[in-house]
Amino acid sequence: MTVGQHRAGIPADAPVAAFPLGGIGTGTVSVGARGQLQDWEIFNSPGRGNVLPFTFFAIHAQRAGAAPVSRVLESRLRPPHGERPYGYLWWTAAGLPRLQDSVMHGEYPLVRVAFLDESLPVSVALEAFTPLIPLNAKESGIPGAVLRYRVHNPGDKPVTVTIAGSLANAVGFEPGTDGLFLPKFAGQPRNAYRDDGNIRGLWYTSSLPTHDIRHGTMALATAAQDVTAKPEWLSQFHHGFEEFWSDFSSDGRLSCTADDTAGEKNGLRVGSLAITADLEPGGERDFEFILAWHFPARPKGWPQLGGFAGVDPYSGQSMRNFYATWLSDAWDTAMYLHRNLPRLERDTRAFHESLFSSSLPPEILDAAAANIAVLRSNTCFRLEDGTLVSWEGTADHAGSWPGSCTHVWNYAQTVAYLFPELERSMRRVEFQLETDPDGRMNFRVNRVFGGPALWEVVTQNQEQQKLPAVDGQLGTIVRLYRDWRFSGDTALITDLWSHAKRALEFAIDQWDTQGDHVLRGPQHTTYDIELYGPNSLSSSLFYAALRAGAEMAAYLGEDESAERYRQAAERGAETMDRMLWNGEYYIQDLPHPDAQPYQYGTGCLSDQVFGQMLAHISGLGRVLPVSHTRQALAAVYRHNFRKQLFDHHHTQVTYALDDEGGLLLCSWPNGGRPRQPLIYCDQVWTGVEYQVATHMIYEGMIAEALEIVRTARARHDGYRRNPWNEVEAGHHYVRSMSSWGLVLAYTGMRYDGVTRTLAFAPGGGERQLRTFFSTSHGWGTYCQNESYVRLEVAYGRIALQRLRFPCIPNAAFDCIAVNGRRSSATSIADEKTVSLDIPSIELRAGDVLEAFFAPPDQVAGQGT
Repeated sequence: MTVGQHRAGIPADAPVAAFPLGGIGTGTVSVGARGQLQDWEIFNSPGRGNVLPFTFFAIHAQRAGAAPVSRVLESRLRPPHGERPYGYLWWTAAGLPRLQDSVMHGEYPLVRVAFLDESLPVSVALEAFTPLIPLNAKESGIPGAVLRYRVHNPGDKPVTVTIAGSLANAVGFEPGTDGLFLPKFAGQPRNAYRDDGNIRGLWYTSSLPTHDIRHGTMALATAAQDVTAKPEWLSQFHHGFEEFWSDFSSDGRLSCTADDTAGEKNGLRVGSLAITADLEPGGERDFEFILAWHFPARPKGWPQLGGFAGVDPYSGQSMRNFYATWLSDAWDTAMYLHRNLPRLERDTRAFHESLFSSSLPPEILDAAAANIAVLRSNTCFRLEDGTLVSWEGTADHAGSWPGSCTHVWNYAQTVAYLFPELERSMRRVEFQLETDPDGRMNFRVNRVFGGPALWEVVTQNQEQQKLPAVDGQLGTIVRLYRDWRFSGDTALITDLWSHAKRALEFAIDQWDTQGDHVLRGPQHTTYDIELYGPNSLSSSLFYAALRAGAEMAAYLGEDESAERYRQAAERGAETMDRMLWNGEYYIQDLPHPDAQPYQYGTGCLSDQVFGQMLAHISGLGRVLPVSHTRQALAAVYRHNFRKQLFDHHHTQVTYALDDEGGLLLCSWPNGGRPRQPLIYCDQVWTGVEYQVATHMIYEGMIAEALEIVRTARARHDGYRRNPWNEVEAGHHYVRSMSSWGLVLAYTGMRYDGVTRTLAFAPGGGERQLRTFFSTSHGWGTYCQNESYVRLEVAYGRIALQRLRFPCIPNAAFDCIAVNGRRSSATSIADEKTVSLDIPSIELRAGDVLEAFFAPPDQVAGQGT
């Protein structure tokens, strides 16, 4: 599938479009809309705006009998060019000729930039990616990227083409600049040319000792044979740059120069690697580079505590990245990519093809795919043992709000369904390390580093940080149930149930203060304040957690506890509904709007039935009355969704404005807004928008849901905001991964690893559906039309005993076939659903299971 068939191209003048390349927990470098490399965030810390001097790719093309043409492989710099006290400095290479124009197409994890220039005798496009393979977290965490320039000769004469990559040695990179406005480096960089017979290219090291946290290596390599290199430019300010360009633009080949003094003044060394090939008329060639980095040590814990004031208990200490446990350095990384690239690229493209060839609405695909990037940003990282931890997001040069915050991760669905092993690692931390003996769960993790609870080391709002988060604690119980059912990992609940049960019992004791199963008292929430009194946000999560607890207790033979939790959920929902339903939506019960600051009272809260949404996704069914749930969502759409925000006046942080639309967190359609209302009420958060839209799809409100999603993604067009960076309290904010819920809701996809049941129930009621699907151990494509259902397994293995899907009208089940061979199955159907019971099978990559249907009078032996 060609990249770019789904989303409209992003023009070169889109100033904030930046497509990140890099693996899970490795840091990233981004491709801008002009094709430039920017935001080098590979040094175990956020680095928005980090620039490497003299780092760019260039093309030299000479048609037979014509003068050569040399250009930087970026489209031209766009104005404004002023407000630069010294102009464009020489290390930006702004004085070199660039291409006339470019168009970017990004469909995560693949990006393509097509360049346009009438002076070039060839056409050229960049395609770049880092392998991303669902269920393969290890190989989706490679610190590197493939940069492939595809060149086509449309003319009637041969053309000799060279593409050269120039790269600064950034080992020892430090924030800030020196007196020459160049980045600062610790130690002395060392550049070399290396050829091991398989790959060849630039090999960067440093004089820094291996125990220095800034120690690392970099490589720019290729498997091409016709290669020339200049491992190290001459120094002396711009003279080495000029010598490189003169050498390259003369004949496209690089001569090796030596300069023993390079880098002594400012620690900067630059090298270049070039690939040359002859293209016959009509010919096409890929010029492929592998960019790799390896910075094995990162600061231990949460450096600077991400906005908290406090003493960092790990100051000066470091820990190893997970990728450093299996990749020894950048050359080893480049070699691994080269050796395994056919398989890694095949599986990456299979995922892209399955996702983007689906019949889902484009706005859903756009939102779901784009926010996978959060997992591979500096927001998330993996510890040496593979455990996933995260900030909430990142500031430009630091993490933002530490601790894998439970009440933010409540919303996120991407990791649970694409990399469930990582999600399960988080559950083990939350329950085994961060849940105290009394059942109180710390909503920000820190003990995973071997230290105390996070609230013990902060000095800002310590008492608030000590409070358990009602939404985080209850939602984590629901997510444990979700992860257990999806994975079928019995050890997960046998190991964690005692902790989860304590957490649930703590919630009952702490917040069900009147014994009527409606929560009261101080309830710390994701809005960074305590809600007081009965409210449907906390209580709906309570009922979902009780249902989850009942299911897990029953599975483990604790029937008495299971029945107690089940009855509490039912009775509490009935009581809460009577208490808080105002005839249109659920409110918060307060004696007076201003009884406590930062409450919402009679307001219409967008998250008011969040617990029911989590219950839907987790397979727990209804925890609130269906009619009131749907009416509440209709009220949220009616009162909180704005098609434009010109007339929305507020004094809070602004994430959407003017002609943009968005979903407000809360409104007061009937008056009663407190003097000090819910602290973020007037803001627009994409993570909440996707959560609400997901829930609307489950409830059949398709048009409203899609409008909310379209509106959110329209704000991320490359001009207003980066399509691959949804901001809340930081870049690449975790809550935006709620967007994967849209895929789950629209397809009705659910896999139960305990019963080995795979089910689909399209939210849009489509008779024909094509979609990506995932289970805990395999993924592929599901197709349904009016005569058959088809499962194509692209990766892994899928244990299957039951397949459920919508009824095919005017047709009866005929038979199933696996790889074309007929097999037995039992069909049970009602008015809406067909359930096929299949003798236990395990489908593997490449296998195809088909279920065929025909008019009833043409089916013999119906039901077998």
